[in-house]
Amino acid sequence: MAHVELSLSGAFVPQARTPAESEFLSNVERWAATVATSVEPCLIIDVATTILALSPSCSELLGLGKPADAVGQPLLGDGALRLIDFTAGGGELDEPEVEKIPPLLAIRSERLARGLMRVQLDDGNEHLTVDAIATPLIAANQVVASLSFFAPVR
Repeated sequence: MAHVELSLSGAFVPQARTPAESEFLSNVERWAATVATSVEPCLIIDVATTILALSPSCSELLGLGKPADAVGQPLLGDGALRLIDFTAGGGELDEPEVEKIPPLLAIRSERLARGLMRVQLDDGNEHLTVDAIATPLIAANQVVASLSFFAPVR
């Protein structure tokens, strides 16, 4: 003889809710908000190499002034960074070499990129070498930006 017991419970009806504001943000906007408050030296550039966001520590490390002033500026050219080569004289980096820096290479190759960058600081007498690692940020199956992290090489 078998004993069977049944019980009935109320039907589960999901509650309607208002979407959180973060649900309306794009992937890049979410990353930008995170980077802007990050403790780590990091930045985001778009495919046109415009700075979309950077952390205060990145701004300080690379000598870019206030983060809010750097956002919207081009990363290179007349922009925020002046890249130099690794020779004793520290000459201006040639265009083919500029294309190989991790933030740009991650966008162009659509892959993770890592390498060293030598940056001329604002005063013109000092330079800084950083280890950079960058990853592409993708939206709608295409690269729209890159996220880079920096560590000084001392």
